[in-house]
Amino acid sequence: MSHAIYRVQSFAIVAPYTLKVDFSDGTSRRIDFAPVLKGEIYGPLRDLKLFEQVALDREVHTLVWPNGADFDPATLHDWPQRPPSAAPNGRMVVCAVWGCPRT
Repeated sequence: MSHAIYRVQSFAIVAPYTLKVDFSDGTSRRIDFAPVLKGEIYGPLRDLKLFEQVALDREVHTLVWPNGADFDPATLHDWPQRPPSAAPNGRMVVCAVWGCPRT
């Protein structure tokens, strides 16, 4: 079984906690991260100044933050279909692969 490999090519901050993300396959997503900024890793990103320090890691082709937070490019690519949800421990559950937990 083969899986598509997605790479973030560029991004732009378009609103508070919202990024426009462009991918190597030509798709583009506008992602509002506010609902998932919870827990030990992602919670600190509620500080808008920290959130806006987002950068593109050109080695792994995804978005990263100075506190170590990041998202798998496939999760970002599929966000409009099935956004990830934060597990109680603050780690992201990749809904596109394992399904979203019921709350």
